[in-house]
Amino acid sequence: MAKEKVVLAYSGGLDTTAIIPWLKENYDYDVVCCCIDCGQEEELKGLDERARLSGASKLYVEDIIDDFADNYIMPCVEAGAVYEHKYLLGTSMARPAIAKKLVEVARKEGATAICHGATGKGNDQIRFELGIKALAPDLKIIAAWRDPKWTLDSREAEIEYVKKHGIDLPFSADNSYSRDRNLWHISHEGLELEDPANEPNYDHLLVLGVTPEKAPDKETEVTMTFEKGVPKTINGQAMKVSDIIRTLNKLGGENGIGIIDIVENRVVGMKSRGVYETPGGTILMAAHDQLEELILDRETMEAKKKIGSEFAQVVYEGKWFTPYREALQAFVESTQKYVTGEVKFKLYKGNIIKAGTKSDYSIYSESLASFTTGELYDHHDAQGFITLFGLPTKVRAMKYQELEKKGILKKDDE
Repeated sequence: MAKEKVVLAYSGGLDTTAIIPWLKENYDYDVVCCCIDCGQEEELKGLDERARLSGASKLYVEDIIDDFADNYIMPCVEAGAVYEHKYLLGTSMARPAIAKKLVEVARKEGATAICHGATGKGNDQIRFELGIKALAPDLKIIAAWRDPKWTLDSREAEIEYVKKHGIDLPFSADNSYSRDRNLWHISHEGLELEDPANEPNYDHLLVLGVTPEKAPDKETEVTMTFEKGVPKTINGQAMKVSDIIRTLNKLGGENGIGIIDIVENRVVGMKSRGVYETPGGTILMAAHDQLEELILDRETMEAKKKIGSEFAQVVYEGKWFTPYREALQAFVESTQKYVTGEVKFKLYKGNIIKAGTKSDYSIYSESLASFTTGELYDHHDAQGFITLFGLPTKVRAMKYQELEKKGILKKDDE
């Protein structure tokens, strides 16, 4: 009788490498590894041999970079989704895309379970599992770090475990940052970052770029075009979204753009400190905002700010595959119909400096904005507007004045 299959979300790191023999030993599964390529680049080298040596029967390396860029990143860019004012959701956006592909591979292999190596303290366990539950509620989910059979509580223990199983792999117990990389960003946690009182060791930490202090002493000029909210060209060259992000990552990294140091509130209730590098994403979101300023009316922009914050919360909490996210995205998409035009800006030592914006759909009126009185605006009309706009404020003040005169209300009571 054939063994049951489990699909393991495989990164090639020590944790998921140790999980392969652990699954075979404790569950007698046929382990199918699945590495989802979201733009990790060199981190994917040597995975096939590593998975085979660890006891996996098969390895899938699934390239979802364009899917990630078009269907997960861009909805967040268009929404202006930023978690807690700083975090551009690099890891959060990738997890539902990975979960979807894991389910597809599980169906293809006839697997009965999906296993992940996310820890019991982080957000990723929630994101993976909510995604799997939404798309394949019949599949069993194995979270190794929460499993009572998992006793490997340190990097040293994992190294010893794989060695006992005859697996000699290039892992060491030396201290290093915990990192997550994809097309959009790279995150750094651990070491000196665990104490918020410590300054990050940027010389040791940064991967995608340099600090603003080390950026060139000259500006980098960039021109981008958008169609219906989607970026189409950089400096006149047409590109797909993923290549635009790659290009902006290079430009942003060279100019010290998109480095944030944040203490964020995890879904599980704890605070965590990390440094995120999102050079291309920071530029793309700024450029998109720059264009929207010309095109969206005041009420839509105000509503969109609220929706963007809510969208970020939903994505951060792993609720991508929900009717609520779909409804929020439907609103956002309706606002992007006329977000078409050109933006110019300069990159300089960590700054993104506007250098001009134009769009056929701009609702900016130079004649209205100027100090010269035109046909559409008479300065005297403002008096009646202010009278009505400020009426509630004036009525309240008059009422309280009356109460003060009668001795019913004292100023200290307000």
